[in-house]
Amino acid sequence: MFIQYKLPYEYDALEPHIDELTMETHYSKHHAAYTKNLNEAAEKANVSGFDITELLSSLADIPDAALRQTIRNNGGGFYNHNLYFSVMSPDGGGEPGGAFGALLKKEFGSFSGFQERLSGLAMGQFGSGWAWLSADTEGRLFLSASPNQDNPLIEGSGNIPVLGIDVWEHAYYLKYKNLRADYVKAFYNVINWKAVADNYARVTEK
Repeated sequence: MFIQYKLPYEYDALEPHIDELTMETHYSKHHAAYTKNLNEAAEKANVSGFDITELLSSLADIPDAALRQTIRNNGGGFYNHNLYFSVMSPDGGGEPGGAFGALLKKEFGSFSGFQERLSGLAMGQFGSGWAWLSADTEGRLFLSASPNQDNPLIEGSGNIPVLGIDVWEHAYYLKYKNLRADYVKAFYNVINWKAVADNYARVTEK
């Protein structure tokens, strides 16, 4: 059974950057629905015992086309939102320090250079989707964007996301309306860089 990530903070904890109503709706409605639908489809497809990263990386092995698409959509939504909510914190923001902060600067020239490129991907994603910072097992970092609830695992890149910015309208529209750029800028104020660095460490330790 796939378990929805449990928030370690209250719905209003990310104010004023992410508002309480958006958080409550996003987590208790959208994310909960992805989790429920994934579990139902995985049971029918006999893949309930899979690890979610393994499942999303091997969707082609599911013979039933309808179940495959349902698991792609809802499994992606489940995985993506587990990551999204886990890399935010009321104590987030600023620039990452330590080895991971140094790596970001090495890979992208500067922290502001990294922000500019990731924000550009988030802003440039047409319609619903995500912008990603991912890593491979060799420790290299990659930036990308995906439509809908896709991610680098589903797309077969072999890279594993360590940070994702949700640019579906339900992630920001109640507060920011059509001003996606304002939401993307605000998101950097709640990023838990320790959580991102820990995600990176788990990828490179495999």
